[in-house]
Amino acid sequence: MGVVHAWIRGGRDVNAGMERAKALRPRDAATLIIVDRDGPEPKVLMGKRHADHKFMPSKYVFPGGRVEPEDRRMAAAGALDPLVEEKLNMRVPRPSPSFARAIALAAIRETFEETGLAIGVCDYGAPEDPPPGAWARFAAAGVYPALDAIDFLARAITPPGRPRRFDARFLVVDAGAVAKCIEGVVRPEAELVELVWTPLAKARELDLPNITHLALDDLTEALEKGLERGRPRPFYRELHGKRLREEL
Repeated sequence: MGVVHAWIRGGRDVNAGMERAKALRPRDAATLIIVDRDGPEPKVLMGKRHADHKFMPSKYVFPGGRVEPEDRRMAAAGALDPLVEEKLNMRVPRPSPSFARAIALAAIRETFEETGLAIGVCDYGAPEDPPPGAWARFAAAGVYPALDAIDFLARAITPPGRPRRFDARFLVVDAGAVAKCIEGVVRPEAELVELVWTPLAKARELDLPNITHLALDDLTEALEKGLERGRPRPFYRELHGKRLREEL
């Protein structure tokens, strides 16, 4: 739903509602960066948001959105890499394997809802008894979501004072993990009206939220180092009015 790109928006919101916004607790969210490394230069999948959206109209974003309760109940093939799970659980109030798992499944679900791309495997048929809604539609495609190929790139918390705040995790998966594509999801009246595969360098020429520029920088560096699973992960947040880039 594009909500994970709210970290930097180029200025404070109006004073009305400022105190309410400061008190907002960030909601857990996840986004998925799909990388195609088959060609001479890595490409990433980006979607253009509808021009009539109140939130980031016409911006190019990675698919993503809030973690929902159903994400904890969806069956999956495989498990997160232990190092990825460990990094996702760093500096969170209630770390657990199920928390990290829900983050990854939320990214897969949101990607399916916004692009029609189902990340997973078709080896086991359709998952039984999926949660209703998006996960039921995912299961109907005959795909089990797969977690073992998911990597964790970076984390960003929307600063205080924004009308919506998210504790967003940027995840990464290779394009080879796309098991199926459901046609007709991206269309003129949908949340994403266009999908583009763009080389990393060219991606920066699109109309992007600022946090997406940072994520692309982080991705470029991680790819150059071979996406080593134990590497430190950037953590962007604001503390006492100062914007920080820490490491997990």
